[in-house]
Amino acid sequence: MLITEKFKDTSIILASGSPRRKQLLASLDLDFHVQTKDTPEDFPNEMPIAEVPMFLARRKAEAFLQDIQNKHLVITADTIVSVENSILNKPQNEEEAFTMLQKLSGKMHEVITGVCLMNKQKTYVFSDITKVFFKALTQEEIRYYIEKYKPYDKAGSYGAQEWLGMVAIHHIEGSYFNVMGLPIHKLYEELNQF
Repeated sequence: MLITEKFKDTSIILASGSPRRKQLLASLDLDFHVQTKDTPEDFPNEMPIAEVPMFLARRKAEAFLQDIQNKHLVITADTIVSVENSILNKPQNEEEAFTMLQKLSGKMHEVITGVCLMNKQKTYVFSDITKVFFKALTQEEIRYYIEKYKPYDKAGSYGAQEWLGMVAIHHIEGSYFNVMGLPIHKLYEELNQF
């Protein structure tokens, strides 16, 4: 059975303000609506980097626990960028964005997205990791991108689908859609099993 049939009587909530996640989920031909709740984005210091996005995705879903009815499905996601054993969050300003992009320049980094599926009966959390290889960037390229695209809503200060992604990414290992914020191929598989 296709997931469009499986979830036709389910009220699906995408708990994310990301326009990229909305676009990707819509590509599965599912009916859903977007609803967000503010949740803290802190995590235990000793937590392994690969577990952080799953922890945060679960926390975002748990914010909806009181609201979930029968025939509801909440989908949440959290994406981080990791380089040299550190996490690059969303930059707060131009200087932070510049520093982050300098760290990514000429190196491989990992994009890890945690996804949580929650209904009244169960919760399931999974993640996907994509390795992204950047060419060396000039200061001029970094400044141009920041000034024109203002990547303050993106982990790691860049969008793969924007100018910098097109000129900087020389190859990836894993899902391109994961780099955009939702591992849609894996989500499709997990929805089939859920």
